[in-house]
Amino acid sequence: MDIWDLKTRFLEHLEIEKGRSQKTIENYSHYLDKFFNWAKISKPEQITDPLISQFRVHLNRIQDEKGRGLKKITQGYYIIALRSFLKFLAKKDIKTLQAEKVEIGKSVRKEVEFLEPEEIERMIASANGNDFKSLRDRALMELLFSSGLRVSELTNLNRDRLDLKNQEFSVRGKGDKIRVVFVSDSAKASLERYLDKRTDIDPAVFVRDAKALEKFSSKDVKNKDAKASSLRLTPRSVQRIIKFYAAKAGIIKDVHPHTLRHSFATDLLMNGADIRSVQAMLGHSSITTTQIYTHVTNKGLKEVHQAFHGRRNKRK
Repeated sequence: MDIWDLKTRFLEHLEIEKGRSQKTIENYSHYLDKFFNWAKISKPEQITDPLISQFRVHLNRIQDEKGRGLKKITQGYYIIALRSFLKFLAKKDIKTLQAEKVEIGKSVRKEVEFLEPEEIERMIASANGNDFKSLRDRALMELLFSSGLRVSELTNLNRDRLDLKNQEFSVRGKGDKIRVVFVSDSAKASLERYLDKRTDIDPAVFVRDAKALEKFSSKDVKNKDAKASSLRLTPRSVQRIIKFYAAKAGIIKDVHPHTLRHSFATDLLMNGADIRSVQAMLGHSSITTTQIYTHVTNKGLKEVHQAFHGRRNKRK
């Protein structure tokens, strides 16, 4: 069977049976395309251990126009996608290399970038106007930090899902998993001030500016669904908003929407939350993923060491 046809079936398997996001499917497609085009193969039985070893060398030697190579973690993504594809082929009894023979290898774990509480306060406070945009942006940042939402979860959020009275709501995250997220008092107040400004019937919580909304008033319901989808903020728009207020607050770190998710988890751990609870609130399927935040709890180890190590010598 043709390798490209099998790739299509594999991507459909990821979407339908595994419930993976469209972004994940696009990434897997990209990684497999790169491998197939480089290897110049047309059949699954042509995938061999030596071929993958050569591909690893190729990935390690790739350089962009500035002479920068692929990060180890990115190289690992290619191999992870290839292993998943091989596992799919095995399930379908298609002859190819056993996935177990392909080792992922160790990758350097990226250090988590997060904001200190004072930086979060400055950033949110920098959206200090009473106009539509300022109220929207403050509510957006408050909710991100309060709930630990992923940016895709935030942009897909509809008003009818919000329960501000009970200060919680459910969200469908990665792998189609549903979890409950919580809204802080300050986030609730900011959301109420922002939503009070809304006179439109667009279902999205976060939408474009007031001028765009004028074209979608309650009086104009023609082509409602098409207009509603065009008014919803995109992940790229949210990224621009976050970067704008980080710069306005004088924060020199490279701040993204995910930085607020990291800050949410870090804040919980620094204030005594257990890692299993943080795992549940972030929607991580594996505790291993949540353990990237243990750098926070490790900060206290030095104080423990200083307080308790060598006490016998200190008493002399």
